[in-house]
Amino acid sequence: MIPVFDGHNDLVLRLVLEPDRRDEIFLAGEGKGHLDLPRMRASGFAGGFFAVYLPSPVAHDDARAQAAMERSPYALPLPDLIPFAAAIGPALAAAGHLAWMERASAGALKICRTAAEVRACLADGTIAAILHMEGAEAIDDSLDALHLFHAMGLRSLGPVWSRPTIFGHGVPFAFPSGPDTGPGLTDAGKRLVRECNALRILLDLSHMNEAGFNDVARLSEAPLVATHSNAHAICPSSRNLTDRQLTMIRESGGMVGLNFSVSFLRPDGKRDPAMGWEPILRQMDHLLELVGEDHLGFGSDFDGCTTPDVIGDVGGLPRLIEALAAHGYDRSLLEKLAHGNWLALLDRTL
Repeated sequence: MIPVFDGHNDLVLRLVLEPDRRDEIFLAGEGKGHLDLPRMRASGFAGGFFAVYLPSPVAHDDARAQAAMERSPYALPLPDLIPFAAAIGPALAAAGHLAWMERASAGALKICRTAAEVRACLADGTIAAILHMEGAEAIDDSLDALHLFHAMGLRSLGPVWSRPTIFGHGVPFAFPSGPDTGPGLTDAGKRLVRECNALRILLDLSHMNEAGFNDVARLSEAPLVATHSNAHAICPSSRNLTDRQLTMIRESGGMVGLNFSVSFLRPDGKRDPAMGWEPILRQMDHLLELVGEDHLGFGSDFDGCTTPDVIGDVGGLPRLIEALAAHGYDRSLLEKLAHGNWLALLDRTL
């Protein structure tokens, strides 16, 4: 079994939503959702980026939004900006759930702050967790909170999750649509980029619009990274990356993690899990052609998306590896895609 290091998951959100049941959800493993400790250990899940994500305080109609994504075209409105004062408490609580996971796992999971720690975990079978923030609502204009979270282990930050922040603008969920949907980074966003560079915090561009992507590319001294995004040429969703963006990522020495969300895999953009391997293979082939075999991995979005039936949950990772092998990917390439490229990227960033 080839170990898989994953670019993005939302397991922490499940604990945030049901904090009184986190023993059942994470430790015991009740078979719901995509991830839990028993299934991760059984399927070769070696670790990944564990997201702190804040649901909007005033929830939009998720059922209606999901129903809209089951057909196309669609263009979903996004929630409003969450102020720092409303975000900092929930974000600290979410990070606390990841700290609880480390303690409660009794050594099975470790929060890693350096690439060397991640490599050590993969060597001894410990699940390596990198604290990631998906949307920087919990970072203030002065960036003091960035230093606080960095001290807690934050090593990856997405300045936006689609809805706007004081730092920039994300893409709405729309199909068909390109990523050129609004203005770029604010002045605070430009300061955030520079400070993340100084602290060696990876900047995740997955939800950022094209103007913001261009601003980061111009300002940042670090490789460009999209932890969970796909190719717009195969699935023309606003959330996917154009060939120009993919080329820029390769030229920067960066990384793309293939998102398992069916809405970003399927050429028709529908939220329909009844699909085989073909859309995934088309995405992988195109991404390999544009970014190269040293800059591509997986960014599952487990527990944050609808996955294809052929993958299902984390137990589908070995099936994915087998499908890629049957498609003609050799062992050396599979090891790069599964974990080697992410480890090399962490060497270059952390």
